[in-house]
Amino acid sequence: MNDVNSNPFERWRHIVIEGPIGAGKTTLTRRLSERFGVPAVLEDPQANPFLERFYRDSARYALPTQLSFLFQRMDRLRDMTQSAAFEQASVGDFLLEKDRIFARLTLAEDELALYRQIFDSLHPQAPTPDLVIYLQAEPDSLVERVRRRGLAMEAAVSEDYLRALADAYSRFFHHYDATPVLIINTEHLNPVDRDADFDLLVHHVSVMKGRREFLSVAR
Repeated sequence: MNDVNSNPFERWRHIVIEGPIGAGKTTLTRRLSERFGVPAVLEDPQANPFLERFYRDSARYALPTQLSFLFQRMDRLRDMTQSAAFEQASVGDFLLEKDRIFARLTLAEDELALYRQIFDSLHPQAPTPDLVIYLQAEPDSLVERVRRRGLAMEAAVSEDYLRALADAYSRFFHHYDATPVLIINTEHLNPVDRDADFDLLVHHVSVMKGRREFLSVAR
């Protein structure tokens, strides 16, 4: 039976929730923040002035969109490390290294070379999370979730892009080993919307022993 009093932040001070567009990472981050009273470190896609234009014309706006996100994420992490909250615990909805997923997917070779120079100069300043929770979902599910939430800036996101992004995330986390990782199969496990599934996730995070574990259920 799950212990409803489990607190994953007693073990992991800094937890990051990751996953492609539509996986539910921001909502889950907020839910963990509210349940356990820890600060949420959130990216703000709507504050990126190039994002909507990128979805309409990716070739033209890929580089400014990518750099805008990179600088925004670094600012969020810098604010976190300079605040008193860093001495306690936090939960975030982005892993800085995931920037490279989007860069490889969207940038031309010369743009990618420039981006890598900038990323490599900033990356050593970023704190490493204690645990990453990766929300895994099939491409069809992501497409359906993005369409269902109906955000105006995502109206022009193509299904091909979402499928390529889901595949790129899978490849990235297949090799990622910088921190412990818990991979959640969200096809049948929904910790964002189901209380029982959320409690199951919290319990598993609190007791996990390996550096790489999987959590899935059958419905």
